[in-house]
Amino acid sequence: MNSRRMVGAGIAALTAATLLLTGCSGTDGSSDEAGATTGTLDFYTDKAAWEPDFDELNAASEEQAEITLNTTGYSDAAQYDAFIKQSFRTQKSPGLFTWHTGDSLKQLVDEGLVAETTDLWTKAIDEGWATEGLRAEYTIDDKQYCVPMNIAYWVMYYNKNIFEEHGIEKPTTWEELDAAAGTLKDAGITPYYQTSTLFTFQWFQQLVAGTDPELYKGLSTGEVKYTDPEIVEIMDIWLDQHEKGWFSDAGSTVDPAVGLKQGDFAMINFGSFFNGSLDGAGMVSGEDYDMFVIPAVNADLGTTPVAVESGPLCVAENSKQKDLGLAYSEWWMSADAQTAWNAARGDVAFNPKATVNDPMLADLGTTVADGEHELFTRYFEATPTPILTVALEQFGAFNANPGDPMPFLEAIQAEADKYWADQE
Repeated sequence: MNSRRMVGAGIAALTAATLLLTGCSGTDGSSDEAGATTGTLDFYTDKAAWEPDFDELNAASEEQAEITLNTTGYSDAAQYDAFIKQSFRTQKSPGLFTWHTGDSLKQLVDEGLVAETTDLWTKAIDEGWATEGLRAEYTIDDKQYCVPMNIAYWVMYYNKNIFEEHGIEKPTTWEELDAAAGTLKDAGITPYYQTSTLFTFQWFQQLVAGTDPELYKGLSTGEVKYTDPEIVEIMDIWLDQHEKGWFSDAGSTVDPAVGLKQGDFAMINFGSFFNGSLDGAGMVSGEDYDMFVIPAVNADLGTTPVAVESGPLCVAENSKQKDLGLAYSEWWMSADAQTAWNAARGDVAFNPKATVNDPMLADLGTTVADGEHELFTRYFEATPTPILTVALEQFGAFNANPGDPMPFLEAIQAEADKYWADQE
């Protein structure tokens, strides 16, 4: 998915990039006329594997917006990022491109390289196409930039057969979730999946945001330290669950979807794109597996925090195709576009008015937009990269060898201190 992407190289992408950066473009029928709002739009993405999905979407965009995407996909994340940054220094800034939210997007905005989309977001909110919580993900200095390419909510997947066998209902409170974990452990079943590589942050983000969303936000701004007593207390909850034996082997090389299917663990906290992996493992949505929004640790919050991961579609400010890119972005936000995208790709739709084929994902989209749930930025995007790199390593080490949380937190805070000192 878009968790800093797959690694590999594409010769076709390299060729296209070379032509672009040397100014050899326009021979493919692309519309380079300034001010054009219909025609062929050059689109660059780090989702090379999704090219067929975007191509399939062209039928809908041609009919509804009179715009066709000319897609160039990259499979190497570093190569793609370098290409996009280089393109801003040429005469051919991309009319539409995928990027990242958080600090990566802010850097481009601060340099004046990305077109503002505030008007598009205002329309989307007025039309009921998006939530205020999602708009916040794309807001920098009270203005909006880019639109969501996709969205994933981080929820709890579970093996339905295991839950039914042990009489466990979907937990709606943290106490019920703890009780479910205890019941499973007593029955000899490991409650939760965990890993020591890359996806090591999920439980930390859930515990912190579910206790105090403002405390969680403070970590991303440096206002809260990882060694603060409130964070240490939360880590002690995580340690206690480790000591109860509630987590799977952090070093296991079994595919997580296969692990859930064969009962290596009963639950896994993952993004809503995980449906595809589970389907690929031979599990049937709604029959073999289901999902639920993880309840807040602190029942007094009033709303339930839900981690959101969203990858943006952006338009370059100086692109000759700026107006065309913005026209496509406006169409992209619509219910018609998101219905077509769901049919092509199968993701959960950020637009609550879109038709989603998978009933489970449709219910999830409706649930998080009901006003009783509060979106928060996934830790992976919310945390500055230098701090994130160390944190992922330390959380992984904690999962592999759980113990006194303080040494792990001190290591993260040491990097945080260096980072925030450089920002002053």
